[in-house]
Amino acid sequence: MKHATLIYNPVAGRHPARRERQILAAAKVLHEAGIDVNLVPTTGPGVARDLARAAANAGESLVLACGGDGTVNEVLNGLVPGNATLGILPGGTANIIGKELRLPHDPIQAACELSSWKPRRIALGKAVWGGAPLSAEKPTRYFISVAGIGFDAYIVHSLSWSLKMGWGVLGYGLEAVRQARRYSFPRFGVRIDGADHLATFAVIHRAGHYAGWFPLAPNASVFKPDFTACLFKSRSRARYVLYALAVLLRQHARLADVKLVEGFKIACSAERAGEAIYFELDGELVGELPATFEIVQDALTILVP
Repeated sequence: MKHATLIYNPVAGRHPARRERQILAAAKVLHEAGIDVNLVPTTGPGVARDLARAAANAGESLVLACGGDGTVNEVLNGLVPGNATLGILPGGTANIIGKELRLPHDPIQAACELSSWKPRRIALGKAVWGGAPLSAEKPTRYFISVAGIGFDAYIVHSLSWSLKMGWGVLGYGLEAVRQARRYSFPRFGVRIDGADHLATFAVIHRAGHYAGWFPLAPNASVFKPDFTACLFKSRSRARYVLYALAVLLRQHARLADVKLVEGFKIACSAERAGEAIYFELDGELVGELPATFEIVQDALTILVP
């Protein structure tokens, strides 16, 4: 590959002032490796998807994404369906997929190594939700790492921009503590390949880790052809304190009201009609239940070490 489009979020991460210098340095490294790069900054939410789609439609075979999980998610949604290859230069807050693929956290170092990475075809998750009840056209969005339903999506919904930018991943933790005293933990139904469950918080994994660090579903992998859903069932705030401790100790799967279930199609809906329960994809708030999450096989080519 002799040419690439590099789509980057100029305000990703906790130190956006360094982003432009990093991008220019990464482009120089790639040029020295024989890859000429067209630099394209994003200007707002949703723009990265359109930029990626335009690059792919113009015949670009390699599209690079530099930013956080949200930027990567937007770029891959612009590439699928299609044959363009995605390369990731991590540069955001959590960098879930970067940690999952064991990519260097520094985008310049990632650029130094990129020419040795290999293309690999992977499955993606696809969420379908909302729309008129009888409408054939409903919103859809692909995701590469996780879908979170309930409590964590409410945290993303409530998290202020200043707290996210000022504290990074710690900001999510602080907001989680604050919202744990307010959130009612409503139940929702989770149907996994036809089997019914109830949960108050669920994470649908393609990647094995949650928030980049916590192995909620250690057997999940972006290279496997299915989901692993981690279901938390209690409505008790005290029980959620236990959940948090168990996750930190990697003992959550031993709790009777935590369940890991593998599957290919997962449908979620609020137990009480009209109750707003949010969901997020790859760390970005997307919508409300009801929603269906499906595996799309052979969906994306990605560069991996």
